[in-house]
Amino acid sequence: MPGDSIVTNPSTTVRTSDPTNSEAVRRRAHFLLRAKVVDTIARIIGLVTLTAAIGYVVGFTLWTTWISFTDSTLLPDYAFVGFKHYRRLFHTHLWQVSYENLLIYGVCFMVLAASIGMLLAVLIDQKVRAENLLRTIYLYPMALSFVVTGTVWSWILNPSIGVQNFVRGLGWIHFRFDWLVDRHMAIYTVVIAAVWQASGFAMALLLAGLRSLDQDLYKAAQIDGASPAKMYLRIAIPAIWPIVLAVLVILLQFSIKTYELVQALTAGGPGIATTLPTAVVYDYMFQRGLMGQGSATAVLLLFSLLIILGPYAIYGRIRDRRMSRNG
Repeated sequence: MPGDSIVTNPSTTVRTSDPTNSEAVRRRAHFLLRAKVVDTIARIIGLVTLTAAIGYVVGFTLWTTWISFTDSTLLPDYAFVGFKHYRRLFHTHLWQVSYENLLIYGVCFMVLAASIGMLLAVLIDQKVRAENLLRTIYLYPMALSFVVTGTVWSWILNPSIGVQNFVRGLGWIHFRFDWLVDRHMAIYTVVIAAVWQASGFAMALLLAGLRSLDQDLYKAAQIDGASPAKMYLRIAIPAIWPIVLAVLVILLQFSIKTYELVQALTAGGPGIATTLPTAVVYDYMFQRGLMGQGSATAVLLLFSLLIILGPYAIYGRIRDRRMSRNG
């Protein structure tokens, strides 16, 4: 209308684009895009690697299982012959002796290595001086290869140059420690060498379990008048029982896969007194060229491992379900 005037509000301002702010937005968008690309590439690489690893293990396991049902020698022969090699294997003296050796060696190795490992863990758990040095000393054998361990113990246990010769040199001329050449005792020399190497490994796992326990448990037990031995036997060890069980399973896996230690220590002798199933697999496949028979032996060895891992996996799943329900 005539006479009206347009009033401009001086507080109203027109926003103009800030070059600095726009550059920051572009940099942030570029950073997010690059992070997304890197994450995608990492996922793809991880998926491909995992797929290749699973394919390699599962694929060759299935291939070996199929070969065990064939008459393959140096070259694969895919004609199916049934359970011929398995039946023959169960009637082979070499396989029977090797599996008996595995049972003796596996049980003795597992029990002794776990027991000594637990004893060392309990001793170190007392906050002794030079704890780091002791842990290093106990773990050092695990850093050695099985070939080195077997070679050194073959010198120590050799009657001509080892312990027997040393003790007789001190005057005990009737002392005997010739297990290495005694076919009835030779398998126990393998147990000695294996326990020496693996006890530190068991100690490290069990010590970690003991150190993870709440100190209030020990304080409550001390108030009740429990001795240190009772505290560990009735409180600590039951509390870390899942770790103890895991250690036992790992040690059993070690025993089933043992090969280099025996070859370096006794070479399976005297005769076949210390031969283990892994050596039978190698003998059939790479020395006799009987791939079908060797594959059957390998499948039975894998089945032995699954007998151990199967119940352990079931136990772990049941335990997780109970924890989820109680939690």
